[in-house]
Amino acid sequence: MVVRPLLRAVIMGPPGSGKGTVSARIIKHFGVKHLSSGDLLRDNMQKRTEVGILAKSYIDQGRLIPDDIMTRLVLSELKGLDRYNWLLDGFPRTVAQAEALDKECQIDTVIDLDVPFETIKCRLTARWIHPASGRVYNLEFSPPKMQGIDDITGEPLVQRDDDKPETVTKRLQAYDAQTKPVLEYYREKGLLKSFSGTETNKIWPHIYAFLQTKLPDVSQKDAATPR
Repeated sequence: MVVRPLLRAVIMGPPGSGKGTVSARIIKHFGVKHLSSGDLLRDNMQKRTEVGILAKSYIDQGRLIPDDIMTRLVLSELKGLDRYNWLLDGFPRTVAQAEALDKECQIDTVIDLDVPFETIKCRLTARWIHPASGRVYNLEFSPPKMQGIDDITGEPLVQRDDDKPETVTKRLQAYDAQTKPVLEYYREKGLLKSFSGTETNKIWPHIYAFLQTKLPDVSQKDAATPR
């Protein structure tokens, strides 16, 4: 019996590119452990760990968390996953972080969701919420029955600051500036696998087919038809 080497994968993509949806499907079909640096950070801040307190002090000042703090946080968590296939999400964000990760483990593949910024902008700025319930509407996919009004309470909907066009543009520009060098770093190593498109459901079958060359599908039902 041939023992497959463990998969060490990173997923990258701008905010609103469908990274959460794709990650959830990868976990479902291939049974990998998913490590999100954002979730890890929130968890450490909530538990008030040493690294969490340190990270929060930077966030409170509106500053970026230094590479060494993020690296410490993620690498210590990865030590507990050394017997599993895993997917890293939200890390590395800089070349320094990518280099630090390389010293600890050999990355096999970097999945890059290459979704046009215009598509993402339309996707994110179409989101409106009902603050009291947290109900989310999307003007393109699931609009409210009456524009600007919650279906159930009749109360006005609001747009989060994060979803306002000018904020979305800034977030995408920041991602581009920060991440381009990281994508280039992995491209030069021959590890970058870009999947381009405007719809997650159309990109997904290509990612699924690619990962099937590395791991078996462990989901019991719907194994033949990836969703």
